[in-house]
Amino acid sequence: MGKGVKAAVIGGVFAVMVGGAGYGTYNLISALSGDGGTGGVAAEKRTGPPGKDEVKETTAKFFAAWQKGAAATAASYTNNDTAAERLLTAFGDDAHITDVKITPGAAQGTTVPYAVKAKVAYDGKSKPLSYRSKLTVVRGLTTGRALVDWQPSVVHPALRKDDTLVTEQSATPPIEAVGRDGSVLTKDTFPSLGPVLDALRDKYGEKAGGTPGIELVVRHDGDGAPDTPLLTLAEGEPGKLTTTISPSAQAAAEKAVKRFAQSSVVAVKPSTGEVLAVANNRTDGFNAAFEGQAAPGSTMKIITAAMLIDNGVTSMNGPAPCPDTAVWQSQTFKNLTNMKPDENATLASSFMRSCNTAFIKLIDEKPLTDASLTQEAEERFGLGRDDWKTGVVSFDGRVPAVEGPDRAAGAIGQGQVQMSPLNMASVTATAITGAFRQPYLVSPELDGREPARARGLRASTAAQLKQMMRLTATQGTARQAMAGLGGDIGAKTGSAEVDGNAKSNSWFTGFRNDIAAAAMTEQGGHGGDAAGPIVAAVLRTGG
Repeated sequence: MGKGVKAAVIGGVFAVMVGGAGYGTYNLISALSGDGGTGGVAAEKRTGPPGKDEVKETTAKFFAAWQKGAAATAASYTNNDTAAERLLTAFGDDAHITDVKITPGAAQGTTVPYAVKAKVAYDGKSKPLSYRSKLTVVRGLTTGRALVDWQPSVVHPALRKDDTLVTEQSATPPIEAVGRDGSVLTKDTFPSLGPVLDALRDKYGEKAGGTPGIELVVRHDGDGAPDTPLLTLAEGEPGKLTTTISPSAQAAAEKAVKRFAQSSVVAVKPSTGEVLAVANNRTDGFNAAFEGQAAPGSTMKIITAAMLIDNGVTSMNGPAPCPDTAVWQSQTFKNLTNMKPDENATLASSFMRSCNTAFIKLIDEKPLTDASLTQEAEERFGLGRDDWKTGVVSFDGRVPAVEGPDRAAGAIGQGQVQMSPLNMASVTATAITGAFRQPYLVSPELDGREPARARGLRASTAAQLKQMMRLTATQGTARQAMAGLGGDIGAKTGSAEVDGNAKSNSWFTGFRNDIAAAAMTEQGGHGGDAAGPIVAAVLRTGG
């Protein structure tokens, strides 16, 4: 290490001491020497939460070593020195971050916030870097020492398990993603699109014709996700990539999901399969709208109703009695609280009221088998075959052929059935048009992708499903959420219980003219409570 660098580091350490955090000269010298402050005398093993002085001393030593670039020494002040040393080494060697200065804020118990200022320098290019993070000091289980509780976010708040920091020529050129109207889509305008834009760049950066720049990125080694750019040292030349996104629908989706935590929504154009909007309100950056896998609750009754009609079990105006309970192979199924039984109910009536027992009682009718629902989902709705090519990673739904109680549970969207909002938006699109058109975000013509295909529905089946969804939106469980929407509208509500959760997940799917949307909110309650208003807000834009 050169003299200039050493001087900068020492200056940074004194800034920590003088900056109001109250670290004494003793702690500073200990931090630089790495002797642990014991003076060679064995200290009695301590127990209980670290005290105020211990928190100050441990963080001072950790910060001082980190600023010096002494990864092994800094890691020794954590409770996972192997993982800490790897990431702290990459901080300097792979990310090329130098001139580090850390300024701690006031401790809140054992948690210490801090600001990091540094420089990123690579291939003759450099830029300042600044960010804030925090750490927590805990008691070492075996030593009793006060140690930094190691999390990757200690190094940078964007880091998660198995992530690392790298500065280099970008793996793929940047893209200028544009919507269906030609307007530019950015993370600043549409924050929820961030993971999608990163994924599009990772896949289409070279095809779009751009040239790479130099970037500091988060590399997600654990799950194969595309790099997340943090700082651009040298701009590349972006290539233009046209998407199917409707800026007006996307803006509505972004605003709508913000109303409820852990929410996701997708909108598609039924006549083409184009994705008009995709938005998530999550803290983990996961694109649950496309990749989520969860029981869809009673929105699954769209597929179940299609199965009953296609197999001649009943029809929209045919019988579908709705008793209080239904028993399937010793398991009892019930309806929502306060739902009045109706032994003379039609399928349309039971559908729009979302009567579970009506569907449970009918799945035992001939010619239905354990595989009938699976066949309907795969052959008519294009689900569960792992062949969708949307332009980014997506889940294709799962409707396994099962026997026993799970066969009955699957008919009402529980058991082993799993869907994403993208899947359910597609289900609605198929139900109202009769044709399965695989959703896509980027035209298949760009890279020669072959979209998934399915038989679709008979015209009479689609007509009945569409009418039942209309009734649900105007007279049934979706009436309140869809109130005020004009045009041709329809919907289906759903709620799915999840073990260990106090409230059920809220599901809702609906259409208005040539736009279909579906949403899911974790622990959002009944379908109309949270997911319903999200879908209605997106449908209101008209795409």
